[in-house]
Amino acid sequence: MIEKREILAISEQTSLTPHVVEKDYVLGWVLAGISAHEVLTDNWVFKGGTCLKKCFFETYRFSEDLDFTLVDPEHLNDDFLRGVFGEIGEWIYEEAGIQIPPERIKFEVYKNPRGQLSCQGKISYIGPVSPTRPPPVIKLDLTADERITLPPARVPIFHPYTDAPEGGIDVLAYAYAEAFAEKFRALAERTRPRDLYDVVHLFRNVEMRPEQQHFVEVLRAKCAFKGIDLPRIVDLEPHRSELEAGWANMLAHQLPALLPVDQFWGALPEIFAWLEGVVAPVLAAMPLGAG
Repeated sequence: MIEKREILAISEQTSLTPHVVEKDYVLGWVLAGISAHEVLTDNWVFKGGTCLKKCFFETYRFSEDLDFTLVDPEHLNDDFLRGVFGEIGEWIYEEAGIQIPPERIKFEVYKNPRGQLSCQGKISYIGPVSPTRPPPVIKLDLTADERITLPPARVPIFHPYTDAPEGGIDVLAYAYAEAFAEKFRALAERTRPRDLYDVVHLFRNVEMRPEQQHFVEVLRAKCAFKGIDLPRIVDLEPHRSELEAGWANMLAHQLPALLPVDQFWGALPEIFAWLEGVVAPVLAAMPLGAG
């Protein structure tokens, strides 16, 4: 396990709290443990905001949860999950010295709105700076009935810590275009601050932007699976005041400096023009902080 001073140094460099940096560090090792587990490595597909941070944009907002689509629905079983994460916890302790107390590994399997099984899990950890009572928690969101539209790929993750394994850490993850489409669909479904932040940030990274027609095909498939139409900007307007009210509370701790919500909401007309096939000017990438 790295020393506390390494976490504190990165905290100072990034203007983030030590506990946020520590969680990013532990997330890397949990991903390493999942990838190293012979039963999970080719059956769990990484997605969501933490996937964007760890797989595609190292200087992205820090994220706190791990989201996976499971190829094998039989993995959505409480006994199975507690068993494999007990094994992963032992592996992580041997490799990195991070403690994951087995008595604090918990999973709740439930039926999602489509009537299929999903699962939410919580695993606690004791790292270089975290308190022991109560220890901090990593949340897992697991589902087996998502439609994976594009072939997943095994990609290296960003783990900028001195105890990184010699060969690095890789994980099976959504293709970038699908990860982007998932965020766009989430913006249409729930219009939360992190979804707006993610969509605007991803769109303004022009070098990574998918080809428009290809992206629309993927997004259409993702929306059809959830039984919703392609998103329209007019559909988001009723949620604007609630989104603005939660902007700082949801995002401020994940970024060195959070830009005003108006700068993100104001980007939506250009983004939807691109989505609808209207030629839009090339925009600079959205900065992470003021200036």
